[in-house]
Amino acid sequence: MIRKAFLMFVAPDQHAEYKRRHDQLWPEMARVLREHGAHNYSIFLDPATSQLFGYVEIEDEARWDTIASTEVCRRWWAYMQDIMRTNPDGSPVSVPLESVFHLA
Repeated sequence: MIRKAFLMFVAPDQHAEYKRRHDQLWPEMARVLREHGAHNYSIFLDPATSQLFGYVEIEDEARWDTIASTEVCRRWWAYMQDIMRTNPDGSPVSVPLESVFHLA
């Protein structure tokens, strides 16, 4: 299993809305995540900075990378675009984090 961690950013006045949307995650989005090898996916919010810390375990990098080309993922990005920092292609701004310690 490959462990990935990353930072994203939600608008300061949209914390509750971000949580609400994820509490109501579309079943098809959950299915696509699982089909692309995602396990133990969590997102945490630092309310002081509006930073989101994401953690996911994946089976394969190449398989994970193809999720961005799915229609469901593109729709999810469009749905979230009004409350997050995004790239020109609509994807959320995501900063990968380097693993420096792991206790199994």
